[in-house]
Amino acid sequence: MKSPFTATHPDHFGTAMSEAAPIPEPVPRRHRLWTLIAVGVVLVAGAAIWIHYRYARPVGSGPAGPNVPRAPFQTTWSERPVILLGLGDSVTQGLGASTGGYNYFNRLAKNPTDEFADMQGVCLSTVLPGLELRNLAISGTTSIECVDYQLPKLKPYAAEAYGIVVMTTGGNDVIHNYGRTPPREGAMYGATVDQIEDWVKAYDARLEVIAAKVRTTFPGGCHMFIANIYDPTDGDGDITNAGLPAWPDGVKVLQAYNQVIAAFAARHADVTLIDMRGEFLGHGIHCTQFWHHAYRANDPYYWYWDNLEDPNDRGYDALRRLFLIEMAKVLPGEL
Repeated sequence: MKSPFTATHPDHFGTAMSEAAPIPEPVPRRHRLWTLIAVGVVLVAGAAIWIHYRYARPVGSGPAGPNVPRAPFQTTWSERPVILLGLGDSVTQGLGASTGGYNYFNRLAKNPTDEFADMQGVCLSTVLPGLELRNLAISGTTSIECVDYQLPKLKPYAAEAYGIVVMTTGGNDVIHNYGRTPPREGAMYGATVDQIEDWVKAYDARLEVIAAKVRTTFPGGCHMFIANIYDPTDGDGDITNAGLPAWPDGVKVLQAYNQVIAAFAARHADVTLIDMRGEFLGHGIHCTQFWHHAYRANDPYYWYWDNLEDPNDRGYDALRRLFLIEMAKVLPGEL
């Protein structure tokens, strides 16, 4: 008997081996290296894009804000003495602006040496040769401190003088003390809407006190221009993305104060509202996010300074333009 493993059955194993799946060749080391590099590039690029849209706050360059009509600034508005008076907080004081007159208060009065072409000669000193500047605004002050410390410094001017008053006040009432202390009047951060009713009424009353004092300071006439309070979160209220504690009712509290400012301006013929909040929307912490509801495709840049509370140079440029546009509508007729 022949053995089953003799040469008489040559295909018993040979056929099985020939029909088995071929053993794949090892992937070349160089191919694996390039694959890893490609994956790494994709991951790094994705992270860079996410970081950009999440955290980048480019400030841009050049003019910022609306165009100011030149025609009203081609002729003198008045030869009489005119005092440009600043009241309120750091925005009017000019915190965050470069030295050399780049805050909005100074740019209202006089163009800086490197003024943009569209704004050269568009300032109050061009149309008011008797202009005098007096800025009492102090960084960090609330509306309470404006009444208590700034108003007592005002003494009546002669009847020949006219007062142009610019003011930003109330923003510190809302944002202080950044969640470090329980909310209270004048330091409302973290407050709920239910807590603020009396504080809002008191703020409204303080604006009336300020207006009354200004009128007695300028018996020869005056006009007040008050800016509302901007929102660095671009309307989202996600202040945690700026490094501050969560504040669920923050946007509603801000709206309550801005409603008071708007109503104050609406009921007085000698008060004009400057919509700083509206102009700055889209220039806050979401400025680079093209899908955001407040995105400004024509100027997707950050208008705030490092502290999130004050404008940078471009923000101040935009703000002085807002003031000048309204001043050109009001002041030539009044003067």
